[in-house]
Amino acid sequence: MMKLPCQLIVWNVLPAIRAAIAEELNTMGVSQLEAARLLDMTPSAISQYRTGKRGYRIVFEGEVKESLNRLAQDLQAGRVDDLASRICEICTQIREENQLGGSCDAET
Repeated sequence: MMKLPCQLIVWNVLPAIRAAIAEELNTMGVSQLEAARLLDMTPSAISQYRTGKRGYRIVFEGEVKESLNRLAQDLQAGRVDDLASRICEICTQIREENQLGGSCDAET
């Protein structure tokens, strides 16, 4: 059965984006509780992202990694008004740069 690209994004890419942001916030010294508040998630979800128990681990590179880092910095500084649109921009960037090796269009 062929899955739609959006299904693969929801199951693979979005969790990886969240995990990358949680990891960057952690690197910046943001507590698990604060990261959960910033990302509108539970602290246990942040814990699972940080430990690799949740979220497909995709290693982002180049401009996508820079965008994720900027988003984490902006979150910490309170400069994010619309988190969903920022994440959508990064997801689009990932697809445009084909950082998933075509997996968004693959059958599984």
